[in-house]
Amino acid sequence: MTGMRLLVVEDDPGMAALLVRSLQREGYAVDAAANGADALWNALENDYDAVVLDAMIPAPDGFEVCRRMRAEGRWAPVLMLTARDAVPDRVRGLDSGADDYLTKPFALAELFARVRSLTRRGPLERPVVLQVGDLTLDPVSRIVRRGEADVALSPKEFALLQELMRRPGEALSRSYLIDHVWDFAYDGGSNVVDVYIRYLRDKVDRPFGRDTIHTVRGAGYRLDPDAE
Repeated sequence: MTGMRLLVVEDDPGMAALLVRSLQREGYAVDAAANGADALWNALENDYDAVVLDAMIPAPDGFEVCRRMRAEGRWAPVLMLTARDAVPDRVRGLDSGADDYLTKPFALAELFARVRSLTRRGPLERPVVLQVGDLTLDPVSRIVRRGEADVALSPKEFALLQELMRRPGEALSRSYLIDHVWDFAYDGGSNVVDVYIRYLRDKVDRPFGRDTIHTVRGAGYRLDPDAE
C-alpha cells in the first residue's frame, strides 16, 4: 500500500499520538488535527483518502466538521469515533455524512480494518444520497422521496429505512435492526421492529403501489432493490 494519506482528528494528545503512530506503521501518511477548526482547514485544503474523526472535539464538533465537509463537496470517507455507544450519536454521525463509526474503546486491529474498507471504496463509490430503485434518502437534508414525491417519516422510521437502504437485498435480523436503530439498552421486545416496518410500508410502498420491504421468514427484513 502506497500513497494513502489520512487525516486523524483527536483532541486527546495521548490517543492522537497512538493513532498517528499506529497508522504510520501500517504504511499511511498521516496528518493530525486537535480541534474542529484545524480539522476543517485540513479537510478543505487537502485531498485525503480517509478521515478518522473523533465526534467530541473542541468546536465545531466532529458532527459539524463532517457536515461542513460534505456541504463543501469534500467526499473523503469519514470514520467517526465516539466515546458514547448510543444510537442517537451513531445516527447523528451517519446523518452528518460519515461513512462508518467506531465506538471507544476499540481495538486497533478493528480501526485498521475499517480504514482499509473505507479506502478501498473510495470517495466516489459511496454517495451521500442513498438510492434504491426510485426511492432516495438524503442523510444530510433528511429528505426521502419515492420518485418525485416527498415522503414524511418520523426520526425512527427514517433511521430504520436508512439501515435497510444501506444494505439493499440483504436480510437484516430484528436484533440487528434494534441494535442499530434503537438503543442497546432497549428491552421492549423485537416486535417494535415489526410495528415500524408496517409504518414504513404504509408510507414508502403502499401509497405508490410498491412491495419492496419484504419479510424474510426466520431471518428478518429485506429491502428488495428490484421489486416493483
